[in-house]
Amino acid sequence: MEAIKIDKSNNSELLKDYKENMQDEDFKTLVKKLKINEKIGSQNSSILMDSVCELKNCKNCNGLYECKNKVYGHYLYPKVVGNIIELSYVPCRKKQENDKLLNARNTASKELLNASFKDIDLADKRRVKLIKWLKDFYDNYDGINDSKGLYLHGVFGSGKTYLIYALLNELKAKKRVDYIALYFPTVLKELKEDWDSYHEKMDRYTNVPILLLDDIGAENVSDWGRDEVLGTILQARMNNHLTTFFTSNLSLDELEYHLSLSKSGVDKVKSRRIMERIKQLTIPMELITDNKRK
Repeated sequence: MEAIKIDKSNNSELLKDYKENMQDEDFKTLVKKLKINEKIGSQNSSILMDSVCELKNCKNCNGLYECKNKVYGHYLYPKVVGNIIELSYVPCRKKQENDKLLNARNTASKELLNASFKDIDLADKRRVKLIKWLKDFYDNYDGINDSKGLYLHGVFGSGKTYLIYALLNELKAKKRVDYIALYFPTVLKELKEDWDSYHEKMDRYTNVPILLLDDIGAENVSDWGRDEVLGTILQARMNNHLTTFFTSNLSLDELEYHLSLSKSGVDKVKSRRIMERIKQLTIPMELITDNKRK
């Protein structure tokens, strides 16, 4: 927390700036909410405007990966204490939601890393076809012959990710097959935050023997994420005949529509290009079952 002391010099200039800033409706709303009088407002006009700018960034934000504020996922907010305004960084709604999701996923990840065939629930007959496919894939996978992955879609909480992890863990434990499982929305955020490791990570994602892109379609679509990240990964894996799995709450048709929408507009051609790569890499299958997370 940073305390801002009142500067008593140049009062006329400060008052002029304050009155100009009061023409901004968001600035005026913040001043009214904080119950700031003209004297305190004019002496702290610039820092109040800094807060307003960050709040506006939050209002127009399409997702954490586009955060424009000084501290990622936070906005600067003032508090009046006597004649002093204290500034603090407050986590935005999207950051709070993301942290909550990550905490839930960290808890779930322990279960996923221990997933195995022996723990799969066989009682639901609607999953028999999928489980048989996973078992056949395991039996036939040799790392030499082309092996298409799976585009597994279904309702939230149906156990899609767990079933794929069970297969991948079996392959790693018993056939020494290397894999990477990525929660796709987080991948985009991490790549954008850490440019120094961008090429190293992308090289790993494009060359690992088996890759799982989990929850594709849950991300906010951007041209960069769709074309430069997802498109590059899929093209390289398709060229090198490497096995790729996907889980999604969206069917292939729904994903194509989702990927066509970005901040720059609708681009059906680029979306269709991504979908062609996914179809080349996978066999589509729907998981029809009850929500396992209830």
